Amino acid sequence: MDEIPEKLQQTLENLEMFPDRASRIELLIGIAEKFRPVPESIAARPYSEEHRVKGCESEAFVFALPRDDGSLDFHFAVENPQGLSAMALASILKDSLSGAPLKQVLNIPHEVVLRIFGRELSMGKNMGLTNMLAMVQEEARRRLQG
Repeated sequence: MDEIPEKLQQTLENLEMFPDRASRIELLIGIAEKFRPVPESIAARPYSEEHRVKGCESEAFVFALPRDDGSLDFHFAVENPQGLSAMALASILKDSLSGAPLKQVLNIPHEVVLRIFGRELSMGKNMGLTNMLAMVQEEARRRLQG
């Protein structure tokens, strides 16, 4: 069985070096501050509903562009300026899954969201963030199926 992408595994290991909640939050805020929305050359507002993450309070959108090697480049929009968790996850997913083998992207367990953010997430926030990952995986599935 293929493992999860190496860059994502490294990110998880780095985050787990900050087990206390306050340090983890500070680190995730720093990651969120690095978020850059999808370039207009890829998608412009208003974004198509087919790219909207269902159940995401931060109004997130996922875009995937094919690479020559068969993998995908992932891009995100987060329309809520207070959506720091969505921005952090978007940054992590873009950096760690763009160019990754699609079978590995499909193997990522949804519990990764809890590994990143901790078990203190509200049910609504957990659902939205998990749906971001699920949408990335759906893009990978579509690409694999041709």
